[in-house]
Amino acid sequence: MRRDRGSMALILLTVWISLGFALAFGYGGVGPLPDWVFYPGIFLMLLGVVVRQWAIAVLGRFFSLKVRVVEDHRVVGKGPYRLVRHPSYTGVLITFIGLALAVQSSGALLVLLTVFGVSYGYRMRVEERTLLSELGQDYSDYMKRTKRLIPFLI
Repeated sequence: MRRDRGSMALILLTVWISLGFALAFGYGGVGPLPDWVFYPGIFLMLLGVVVRQWAIAVLGRFFSLKVRVVEDHRVVGKGPYRLVRHPSYTGVLITFIGLALAVQSSGALLVLLTVFGVSYGYRMRVEERTLLSELGQDYSDYMKRTKRLIPFLI
């Protein structure tokens, strides 16, 4: 059974295309933002990478680029997973926001947030369906007490 349902291919395709547009918008002056947002943008990009790597490290052997459940798979509820169900994607979101600020373009921000919402939103749904079907009530309970992407909000 293909658990991934094309979600990784969608992410790869849309992210690379959107990065090209974001850079073109930034350097082309589409929706210019003030110069001072450059440094917070760089900070957010680095923060996003740190958050993603932390999430991957905490997930350990359960991490995979493909949607799958391994033998003895269990719900991980420590580290960043105490706060959100998909902290590695939270890291990507922070990085995307940082990139848009670093290239000083609201047009880039719009493109990156749209692509994130579509491609990563789909990926999260695919992952959650798989984890629900394989881990059952444990994952269902985790979903009820933990936000998907942004602590206390979403």
